[in-house]
Amino acid sequence: MQANIQDITSDRSIQRTFWRYAIPSIAAMLVSGLYQIIDGMFIGHYLGYQGLAGINVAWPIIYVIAGVGLMIGMGAGSLISGSRGRSSTSQRGPIEAGNADKGVATILYTAMGLSIGFGAIFSYLLFLNGTDLLLAQGAEDQALVLAQQYISPFVWTAVITILASALPMLVRNDESPNIATALMVTGACMNIVLDYLLIVQFDMGLKGAALATVSAQLSVCVGGFAYFLSTKTQLKLSEYRPSFHTKLAGKILLLGSSSFVMYIYTSFVFALHNRLFMEYGTSLTVAAFTIVGYLMVLYYFIAEGIGEGMQPPVSFFLGAAQPHNIKKMVLLAATVSLTIGISWTAILNLFPETMIGLFNSDDPELIRETITGIHLHLFGMFLDGLVVLAIMYFMAVDQGGKSLAISLGNMLIQLPFLYILPKWLGIYGVWIAMPLSNVVMFIIVAPMVWRHMNAATSHKQIASLATA
Repeated sequence: MQANIQDITSDRSIQRTFWRYAIPSIAAMLVSGLYQIIDGMFIGHYLGYQGLAGINVAWPIIYVIAGVGLMIGMGAGSLISGSRGRSSTSQRGPIEAGNADKGVATILYTAMGLSIGFGAIFSYLLFLNGTDLLLAQGAEDQALVLAQQYISPFVWTAVITILASALPMLVRNDESPNIATALMVTGACMNIVLDYLLIVQFDMGLKGAALATVSAQLSVCVGGFAYFLSTKTQLKLSEYRPSFHTKLAGKILLLGSSSFVMYIYTSFVFALHNRLFMEYGTSLTVAAFTIVGYLMVLYYFIAEGIGEGMQPPVSFFLGAAQPHNIKKMVLLAATVSLTIGISWTAILNLFPETMIGLFNSDDPELIRETITGIHLHLFGMFLDGLVVLAIMYFMAVDQGGKSLAISLGNMLIQLPFLYILPKWLGIYGVWIAMPLSNVVMFIIVAPMVWRHMNAATSHKQIASLATA
């Protein structure tokens, strides 16, 4: 990273650096999202709306587990990039003092220890409370049975789900974004093949979809460990003894906590919507929300990929005390995110039936309900992408507290909308609660980022942070 980022001065260099990291990150996030989306395509066509409703009440639970992996990967990745940025300017912190590679190895080993520990915790929780979590979302009858089938394999494989989310982030921050993307692409391709075999050929239903996902995640884990033991990595991990640094673990979790809260936010919002749609509608309404959710997360993963692609250069600029480059990088990322978000919103509203046909094309009632959801639920989607970018910005400049506060606020701000609007407008109130909260959250967050960037550029705030 030093040779590619250290001496950037021109706007063109900023753009090249941004796209070098953003494209692999966007691709990795989209490929990661394909795990759920591909499951939905097969389930929608072969199991119908009950299958879609079942996977949608199971999905928030699994998404939280994957979010733990992203928290660990993003937190440790930010420390790795910042450590190397400081090393390039001889501004070493306590972890990398004396031996930068040993410091990075300690970060990696600590991240692995966290992944294993959290994997054991979630396996235990799923074993005890998996069905209760489904019932809390209003799941019943066939949808409940199918959801139980989906979560059952994850009871024993939570650690694989966590590592599959964390390892590509660690590989990417080891200056190998293309390899990180290749890991995710390999997993997605395996998931497609296994979905076809287990759902279509062997008629295993949602349990087959879950086994396909777990197997694909296992392939990502194997590839990630192979990378860190190979000659491709800059770090010779095998040269350092495994160690777990408790204070460092706390910092990893703090820096990555906003990413986890984003996943908690998504899971919580989906779970609450599931319950409200069951209360004010039926399983068919939940199935329509499932399709709308798949179409929404396509953009959400792009926005998150843009933010994650922005993070390594911004963390490096933080360590190298280059606040002017941080501002250029963030403004470029915001422009790209906004352009893509508005374009995707327009496409969904102009060609809704084409998009819905990816998941179900033979149920007119489901199609009508899903079109209503697209019109009402997604009109403020692009603003949520900018909020995600703000979260990533504060994470990258070592302001984990602000990043976490925005993530929590993004979740909590929806609660009054979801409580009040359905009472007034019924099911339409459930559909419009999220986009209205997105508008309010953007009005709060955008000035925060703008003031912080201008203050850092004017008063050398970031330079002082880099040496702290």
